[in-house]
Amino acid sequence: MATITLNGNPTHTRGELPLPGQHTPPFRLTRGDLSEFTSVDLEGQRVLISIFPSLDTVICGESVRKFNRLTVDLPNTVMLCVSMDLPFAQSHFCGAEQLDRVLTASAFRHLDFGASFGVTLVDGPLKGLFARAVVALDENGTVVHTELVPELAREPDYDLAIHAIRNRHYPCPEDALESTE
Repeated sequence: MATITLNGNPTHTRGELPLPGQHTPPFRLTRGDLSEFTSVDLEGQRVLISIFPSLDTVICGESVRKFNRLTVDLPNTVMLCVSMDLPFAQSHFCGAEQLDRVLTASAFRHLDFGASFGVTLVDGPLKGLFARAVVALDENGTVVHTELVPELAREPDYDLAIHAIRNRHYPCPEDALESTE
């Protein structure tokens, strides 16, 4: 369980984000056309996953627009935006905003996604939705970067996420030990 805030008020998530160096948890999500896809469908590509509460908020919408712009020059990279929004709402948002780089996916049928990634909010006014987080994967499905944004009303660290996906670098276990000493 992690503690984050929403407008300064504590709220909690169930579970923990996967750690850099770990393999991504397997997942299944629903696309805008109601077809389903899984983490297996993304194998062989770098994947930047932006997880957020709802496209119906200013910060979430802005993060999708920014990631759409920032990933345009990243070859072999899928920009996956995940929320509990209905697939129709996700498709409508991207169409209205002319966002052609991002792949939206809904977890409305797949509650295990939030549990596997440690992002389901378990209390507070947004209980049941997802916390704001970013997970970057290399071509082998290995986590190279994660960020659980500590304040839901703030945007993620775009530069750090793009750097991680571009360079496919994650700290070795020895690096993590050194940073705690």
